[in-house]
Amino acid sequence: MTAITTFFSHQPMFALFFTIAAGYLLGAVSVKGLSLGSGAVLFVGLAVGAAVPDLVLPGMLGNLGLLLFLYGVGIAYGAQFFRGLTTPDGIKANLAALLAVITALALAVGVAWLFPVFALPEALGAFAGAGTSTAALQAALAVFGTSAATGYSVAYPVGVAVPILLLGLYNAVFKPKTAAPASSALHLEEIDVAEFSVLGMTLLEAAARLPDGVAIVALRRGEHNLVADNAMRIEPGDRLLVAGNDQAVLHEVATRFGPAHPGGMLHDRSDLDYDRFFISTASMAGLPLSALALPAGLNARVLHLRRGDADLVLNPGRLLEMGDRVGVLAPRSSFPALRKLFGDSVRSTGEVSYIGIGVGVTLGLAFGVIVWPLPLIGQFSFGFAGLLLVALVLGWRRRSGMFQWAMPIPANLVVRNFGLTLFLAVVGISSGATFAAAIANDGLLYLLLGSAIAATLVIVTMVIALFVFRLPFDSVVGIVAGTTGNPAILAFANRIAPTDRPDIGYAMIFPSMTVLKIVLVQVIGVVGR
Repeated sequence: MTAITTFFSHQPMFALFFTIAAGYLLGAVSVKGLSLGSGAVLFVGLAVGAAVPDLVLPGMLGNLGLLLFLYGVGIAYGAQFFRGLTTPDGIKANLAALLAVITALALAVGVAWLFPVFALPEALGAFAGAGTSTAALQAALAVFGTSAATGYSVAYPVGVAVPILLLGLYNAVFKPKTAAPASSALHLEEIDVAEFSVLGMTLLEAAARLPDGVAIVALRRGEHNLVADNAMRIEPGDRLLVAGNDQAVLHEVATRFGPAHPGGMLHDRSDLDYDRFFISTASMAGLPLSALALPAGLNARVLHLRRGDADLVLNPGRLLEMGDRVGVLAPRSSFPALRKLFGDSVRSTGEVSYIGIGVGVTLGLAFGVIVWPLPLIGQFSFGFAGLLLVALVLGWRRRSGMFQWAMPIPANLVVRNFGLTLFLAVVGISSGATFAAAIANDGLLYLLLGSAIAATLVIVTMVIALFVFRLPFDSVVGIVAGTTGNPAILAFANRIAPTDRPDIGYAMIFPSMTVLKIVLVQVIGVVGR
């Protein structure tokens, strides 16, 4: 055993990546649907740090990890964050989360003030751990040193478990109803035009008879398939190809024009064919579908949009992202020009603009070090919260002149997940020795404190959002996930409320509550020192 600890102490990079590998193996273990995910890296790091107290890692490694994580979060969620600050439901959601975070912090500080057995650094660490906020932990570490990591590491598991248990309990007891998730898969229906009243209509006039989400995309006349044009007039013998996301609605549409005639147009690909193209050109990223003007000479029409593993409903305000796959109906002769237009490069979906990252991070760090006066308290700087704020603005802007701020979704996930992993590993290893001693003395107390803080975050958010603001349950579970912060909670929220609202609520709330937690911990730290 001595030989192993000696080897680890002399090989810090080996110890770091051993911690990451072992942490992810442990984090993949699921008990009744509950797993620690990347949070397990912290606990393996604590074990390694306790076993090898002489192991020292450069502190800058942890800061680099947190920097990458926060910057990636800001770039990914900037648009949703600002949308949440400007819509009525978004304002209500942020207010509910704000009151929950303030109440939870007041509980942590009040316990530390009333009971001497709880030290303020560890209590703030427990607040960060119960809210699974590595950024808030960094703020506490910057003020108090490594002692805050003890409370964080003890409270972190209950910060994941308690919200999931409470959400599951509420769902089991009250069985709230949620709207059925909208289908986003592409469905097509061919219709022989037999209804006399539509003959002579333009396709634009005929489309006015269709329900939302259903569109006429092609017309077959004689032996040829043609891309739908609004000015075309429907003639006897025409066949229409309509597209939508609901198969039942498409069948119902057939009765307005004539009988369904499956297969005829789709089997004839001599005039029109269907293909998917990757969005990989910077000029396309951030472009709404309403502004996507395909050259008229290509005779092309967008039918479908897929992002990651999800099919997305087409609507005019939908923004294109790097890495999206666009399904297009067009003559095969137009495919080369469409590939050039969209980029269609799989490789580029994993690439990032290092100029954009360099400039964006520089701006964020510069804003974070600005010293602001606080009346009656002293001076204050945002630190890494400033980096996150700048990243949110850049993520919302997406592009400024020659600078491309937005990142492809796969690349963004890699950047921020690696950053979070690196930070947790370094914090765990650096805090392991002091953690072992503290957990033996006061571990149960901080476990109870962490459980109370996590429960406060969930209960206050739900009471205000559900019963005061009357927000729908599927939105509220996303707001709770954003307030508590852990992706595992969001995954559970998606299981009990299978709509797109949990993801929207999480995206609106997680960035703002991350900033709030950082700022509040820093302010309390300055006042309490």
